[in-house]
Amino acid sequence: MALHLSWVFVFGILGNAVSFMVSLAPLPTFYQIYKKKTSEGFQSIPYVVSLFSAMLWIYYALLKKDAMFLITINTFCVFIQIFYIVTYFYYGPKKEKIVTVKLMLLFNVFGFGAIFLSTFFLPNPSIRLLVLGYICMAFALSVFAAPLAIVRKVIKTKSVEYMPFTLSVFLTLGAVMWFFYGLLLKDMNIAVPNILGFIFGVLQMILYAVYRKHPKKTIEESDPKLQLSNHSTVVDATKLGSNVCSDVHVFVPQLIYSNNNNNNNGRDDALNKV
Repeated sequence: MALHLSWVFVFGILGNAVSFMVSLAPLPTFYQIYKKKTSEGFQSIPYVVSLFSAMLWIYYALLKKDAMFLITINTFCVFIQIFYIVTYFYYGPKKEKIVTVKLMLLFNVFGFGAIFLSTFFLPNPSIRLLVLGYICMAFALSVFAAPLAIVRKVIKTKSVEYMPFTLSVFLTLGAVMWFFYGLLLKDMNIAVPNILGFIFGVLQMILYAVYRKHPKKTIEESDPKLQLSNHSTVVDATKLGSNVCSDVHVFVPQLIYSNNNNNNNGRDDALNKV
């Protein structure tokens, strides 16, 4: 029993450490936003969804009572995502500010409120935890499926320009840590989504190995229908691996940005740093 608890502790610590680094991935991008005093066409939805996911997992961990490491990492994620959203809101144009407020109301107020009210007052605590666990697992699985968009992009363009290898590695490691954490706790709501995260993470690394030597080829070049006009932006909010701070719980966005009035360095910096 003591050995089992020690392994839970080990994987919980490792999962927290990996997810902590992953959740800080957008910081360079927001530093660029701060320097340029503009949100540069990025969207706020990845950070709003990430905040929503972290709130869900904190609620679940509080009801479960023996998943302290879920509380620690997702509490950090709540604060870092709020920081991202506030920064985005401050420097974003008026139209994007309105969209951000609507998203916050949809996910973090009405969405979370509906889940809380529909589960908290269930008379049977075990049923309450079971229902909330299914909700968390369903949301985590849907977020883990997001890499399909970037995988399709890589195969179509034969370019890994939009798929940072280091981030894929960390997300895969995070999925492994949180899978074993959930498995040792005998909690399939934590373990199962990370199986999908691990599979997609390995797939991304295989694709990187296959296409890394191919010349860079942007989406616009590969498909004329996707060519961008001046001031246009393409934003791909995908979870390359959770969820939201990610294990199953960290949603890490990959943002693809293009603006023909800016030089390529600005775009490349944003891509590489995210």
